[in-house]
Amino acid sequence: MSTNQRVPAAEAEGGGDAPDARRLRTVLIAVSLALMAVIASVSGLNVAQTHMAVEFGASQGTVLWIINVYTLALSALLLPLGAVGDRLGRKPMLVAGLGVFGVANVAAGVAPSAEVMLAARVAGGAGAAMIMPITLAVITSTFPEEQRGKAIGVWTGVAGGGGILGMFLSALLVDAADWRTLFVLPVVLVAVALALTLKSVPDSREMPAHRFDTVGALVSAVAVVGLIFVLQEGPERGWTAPETLTGLAVGAIAAVGFVAWELRRRDAALLDVRLFRERGLAGGSVTLLVVFGVQAGFGVVLFPFFQAVLGWSGLRSTAALMPMAVMMMAASGVAPGLAGRTGPRAAMAVGVALAGAGMTLMALFVSLDGGYLSILPGMLATGIGMGLSMTPSTEAITGSLPRAKQGVASALNDVTRELGTALGIALLGALVAGGYRDGVDDRLRGIPEGPADTAREGVANAVEAAGGAGPYAGDLLHAARQSFVDGWQQGMWAGVAVMAALLVHVVFRGPGGGIRAGADGAPDGTPG
Repeated sequence: MSTNQRVPAAEAEGGGDAPDARRLRTVLIAVSLALMAVIASVSGLNVAQTHMAVEFGASQGTVLWIINVYTLALSALLLPLGAVGDRLGRKPMLVAGLGVFGVANVAAGVAPSAEVMLAARVAGGAGAAMIMPITLAVITSTFPEEQRGKAIGVWTGVAGGGGILGMFLSALLVDAADWRTLFVLPVVLVAVALALTLKSVPDSREMPAHRFDTVGALVSAVAVVGLIFVLQEGPERGWTAPETLTGLAVGAIAAVGFVAWELRRRDAALLDVRLFRERGLAGGSVTLLVVFGVQAGFGVVLFPFFQAVLGWSGLRSTAALMPMAVMMMAASGVAPGLAGRTGPRAAMAVGVALAGAGMTLMALFVSLDGGYLSILPGMLATGIGMGLSMTPSTEAITGSLPRAKQGVASALNDVTRELGTALGIALLGALVAGGYRDGVDDRLRGIPEGPADTAREGVANAVEAAGGAGPYAGDLLHAARQSFVDGWQQGMWAGVAVMAALLVHVVFRGPGGGIRAGADGAPDGTPG
């Protein structure tokens, strides 16, 4: 399928010998730290929204753009820069990405205005897009077959749990010091990762027989920007707002155009879309899309529950997510062994079933009186399930594309995660908000119109309005908090239905034995 010629994966300074076990560990630490820096920066600024609004005199819309533009730039550039890394060399691309990302975070840390902060976040997103796909491509092109699954398990554990860990450390920095110290964490991670990369990461690159697919790269970027813009801005601007509909039209047309162009390019395509006929690529992509959508949607539910319903601080709320993150990362490490014994389809099915069971537990037992303990068992089961499903899904994607396209395979894996994240936040957030509105009206009867109208906007608004509700404060808070629990249950049951549909898909259409790229750069197996 591919005529690309491959340079040996272990080509390193001083010779072409394969790295020994010690060097492989260093390589894994380097790419994991680099990935952690990127993932932590996706969600870290969420804990500093109020601080940025006050210091920059910025509106809530501007603050949200400061947060979201990073993800927008990252998602749009993943596929093109992943392909460029395959061609120019994965180590040079990783080094360059770490440099750009580090400088961008320093600039963000000292930004004097919202405009400078926005520019720094765009640059940070571009640097992250140079880093993220290359970290996984380095693993798939460096680690021998028998060790690759465990290394990918570590990578997926960091990708899944790194965001929660990053938010915890960010909240700790904001509480202990100043919100600008948020940018110290990624800079330190990048500095260590850069030193380890320069010392230990071997270079690998491809000798492509075709010219770079510039048109495909540009059209893919437009498609991703359009679709993620809709998912990010739809809840704020309204799903029928002109900007939202325009973004949807642009994204959809570009996505269709990308598929048509790539089918025409065939072997010279940026992404050979014909491979989606194979179970490995299709099953892995769908599973990651749904699993990361559910994980991101959890943040929409859990943080307001901890802060507005239970009255916890941002730091304590983030710490409450750590058990789920730990279970997710631990299960990601166990998943390769399970997949090796049972096959990737069975491992993915077990993971999806456990995640669905965890959401069922939360939907059944969440309560205002039960608090954190009413949802903890469900959180743990969901974390384990996600960890078990992510690693074989990632391996299914990277194993479905030839070695010459590992940067693209890794980028596709990352784009799928980002789209799933945006989709989960938008849809689960809308369901929870709708459930809250449906339940709160009847409970606000007898409460003065002013505080009641504020409470209808959301549970966080209700907590703020309670301060001026006088003797009605207790009733207003109880009404809002119980209504949020109702919305929680509605969102969780929707998530259970989605996971059930995914389980059916995995059982009947999940990857079988998978596809492993051969030395000539083409897949040497058959679809499972």
